[in-house]
Amino acid sequence: MYHSIKPGRIWLDTDGNRIQAQGGSIITVGDTFYWYGENKEKTTGKDQVWHWGVRCYSSKDLYNWKSEGIIIPPDTLDPASPLHPSAMMDRPHIIYNEKTKKYAAWLKIMGEPPCFAVLTADSLLGPYKMANPKVNPCGLEVGDFDLQADPETKKGYLISQKPHTCIYVAELNEEYTDAAGTYTEHFLHTAPPDAREAPAHFTRNGLHYLITSGTTGYYSNPSEAAKAADWNGPYEILGNPHVNDGSKTSFNSQITSVFRHPGKKDLYIALADRWKPEIGRMEGFETGEYSDRIQEKFRQIFDPEVEFVFTAEDVEDMNINSSVSDYVWLPLKFDGEQVRIEWREEWTIEEYE
Repeated sequence: MYHSIKPGRIWLDTDGNRIQAQGGSIITVGDTFYWYGENKEKTTGKDQVWHWGVRCYSSKDLYNWKSEGIIIPPDTLDPASPLHPSAMMDRPHIIYNEKTKKYAAWLKIMGEPPCFAVLTADSLLGPYKMANPKVNPCGLEVGDFDLQADPETKKGYLISQKPHTCIYVAELNEEYTDAAGTYTEHFLHTAPPDAREAPAHFTRNGLHYLITSGTTGYYSNPSEAAKAADWNGPYEILGNPHVNDGSKTSFNSQITSVFRHPGKKDLYIALADRWKPEIGRMEGFETGEYSDRIQEKFRQIFDPEVEFVFTAEDVEDMNINSSVSDYVWLPLKFDGEQVRIEWREEWTIEEYE
C-alpha cells in the first residue's frame, strides 16, 4: 500500500500494474475519488496505436487506486471512428450535468481534421454513448483543453487551445454536448514555443485561474499561470508558478488538470504527466540549457524564414513509449492571489487541514 505521493515515481494500481491514466483528471462521487485518463498500455511508439480507450481508477485516499477498467473502449473495427486506436485521442474530460443527470465526456481527436468527440452516460463508469462524434466549437480548431461546470449557474465551459494561436473559452449548450455559440480568445501568440497549450482551470476565492504550458511537443517547458475575475477574462498573467525550477521544464512535467480536494480547506493538486522521464538525464537539464535548446529548435521549426530539416531523430522523438510515462502530482501554494508550485520528493494529504 501507498501512504504518500511521490512525484515522478512509478505508480502501480492495487493489482500491481502501472496506472494508465495519462492526460488525466479526478472527479469525486460521494466519498470516492475517480481518476481517469488515456489508457496508454499499448502505446509503445512502435505502431499506430495512440490509445486504448479511457481507463478509470477509484480510491478513498488518493494514494491507492483500484482499476475500474476501460470506461470508454476503443473502436477497433472502424478505422474512421473517432475512437479507433489510431485516431489520436487525447486528454478526456468528464463533467456531470445536474440538469440532464448525465455525465458528458469530451475527447480531443487529432485526426484530419481535428475535432472533439462527445459521449454521455448515466453513470461515471459508463456505458457511454456517442452523442456528437464531430464537434468544432463555434467552427474553431481544437487542441488541448479543459472542461468545467459552474457550480452556481450550472453552465458548462470549454477552455481549449486553438493550436499555435491562443486559448479560447466557449460556453456549452444545456446538454454539454456542443458549444452554445459564443467564445472569447486569450494569450494570443504567433507560433510555438510561446503559444500556450494544456490549459488547466480552477477557481479560488472567486477568481478563475488558468495554468498553461508552452508548445514543444512531448518536451516539457515552463508553465505560465494567469488569473481573472470572470470565465471570459480578461486574464492577468502571473508568470511561471514552478518556483526554483532551474531546468525550465516545470519539473519535467506538463499539467493536465488541477484538482481541489473537497475535504480539505485549501488543497489544490496540480496533476501532471511526465511524458519523457529520460529528459531528466539529458546533458544540461538541471541548468535549463537543455530546455533552451529544445525551445529554440521549436522556434526555428515554426519560423517561416527558416528552412528547418527534420532528422530521423526528430521523427523518432515523437513516437514515444507513453506506456511508461509517469505522473507528477504537486500541491499548489498561494501567496495572496499568486500561485506557486514547489518541488517535493514526497508529500501527504494529511498535512493539510
